[in-house]
Amino acid sequence: MKRLSYFLIALFVIAGLALAGCAPKEAELGTEENPIIWALVPSGETDTVLTGFQSVADIIFEQTGLVIEPFVATEYAGVIEAMSADPPKAHMASLATFAYMLASERGAAEAELVSLRRGSASYNGQIFVRTDSGITSVADLAGKTFCGVDPLSTSGWIIPSITLAAYGVNPDTDLAGVVFAGSHDAAVSAVYNGECDGGSSFVDARSNLTEDYPDIMEAITVIEVSVDIPNDGVQYHPSVSREVRDMINGVLLTIHETEAGADAIYQAYEWSELAPRDDSFYEPFRQILDAAGVDISQYMN
Repeated sequence: MKRLSYFLIALFVIAGLALAGCAPKEAELGTEENPIIWALVPSGETDTVLTGFQSVADIIFEQTGLVIEPFVATEYAGVIEAMSADPPKAHMASLATFAYMLASERGAAEAELVSLRRGSASYNGQIFVRTDSGITSVADLAGKTFCGVDPLSTSGWIIPSITLAAYGVNPDTDLAGVVFAGSHDAAVSAVYNGECDGGSSFVDARSNLTEDYPDIMEAITVIEVSVDIPNDGVQYHPSVSREVRDMINGVLLTIHETEAGADAIYQAYEWSELAPRDDSFYEPFRQILDAAGVDISQYMN
């Protein structure tokens, strides 16, 4: 009887091992079954951004065979959460400076490339008002409404909030209200249309709206320009292999050399090309934030 019991136990163990061996393995990353998710946040119109990045993904597929699916989130926090998930729900991202630094602090993103716009790896933010508003300085925004871009947007809120405080305007208590418009274009439009008294964006988001508002360059006045801010770029989740990163980076570093590639990255994020940069590229800006009393850990939740 004991022999029979031992035999049955052994049989179940062998069967279990056999079934485990037959269990389907997760498809290799970068295939149709397990595509690389490239997470983004719209800087302009969502459809335009998605179309541009889909064109970039198609070019990468043509040259490497890697399947990439661009995904446009509504806010930076959503991208960071996707990168921070276990397993990750996004494998690469193009986060703006502060959002990248937050994702890096969480151990969810590693910088590899930075974008260049007109040859520069940095940009500036701006605070603006309607020209006819009577507001001539940042200090005048006390008691007014303000349109930012996103709570984690570097030029769309982090730097403007520091600037407001430097002028004696506490962004938490001295403004009549803060609205996050979701994109730089939307923040400019909101001020133009009188929905907010002041707003912030990158320099110079007004030029994106001249077709819809031909007088926008005169109707909206910039009252403050920020310090230099490192550009956005391409970051990877730590789990993405060196081999896969090198394949994608190889395409992105030369994509601007063809007309189709140059058009794609410009439509996506108005990039002119990309250049290799690791996390150390962001260290000087971290020091600026530290000097201004910004504690990145406060934004971790």
